Amino acid sequence: MGLFSRKKIDEFVSPANGELIHLDKVNDPVFSQKLMGDGFAVKPSDNEIVAPIGGVIGTVFPTKHALMITSKNGLEIMLHLGIDTVELNGQPFEMFVKENDTVKAGQKLATMDLQKVKDSGKDTPIMTIITNSDAVKNIGDFEDKSVSAGDKALDIAVN
Repeated sequence: MGLFSRKKIDEFVSPANGELIHLDKVNDPVFSQKLMGDGFAVKPSDNEIVAPIGGVIGTVFPTKHALMITSKNGLEIMLHLGIDTVELNGQPFEMFVKENDTVKAGQKLATMDLQKVKDSGKDTPIMTIITNSDAVKNIGDFEDKSVSAGDKALDIAVN
């Protein structure tokens, strides 16, 4: 190992308690076909959402259904709460962070009222998407499994 071969790895954790799944199992072509970028999803079993990675909060969407985080290695990450939940105008969500806040992996970011989301006919998976895919060298493998919030989800090598 030479001096300059130190890999930049961003370690992602599950943003919620629930079921870690591959994006292609998400019921929305924008995410399942990775049109926004690659990553992973979690089917949440409760309402609390934590940061999938440490970094700086970028945009928090006014509808509170999504936010952006920039990792220390420069990955741009979108955390998207549920499918088509933009239409709910922030109703089921509460945000505990704002733009430019620095967060640690596993820190509470938001709550999503799963029952409200389901009652309005929407699906609840939480997508963690890397939107600047040119920065990704490679994405680690993972198996679909039950996870707790803050459990390791996958590693991404950064260019």
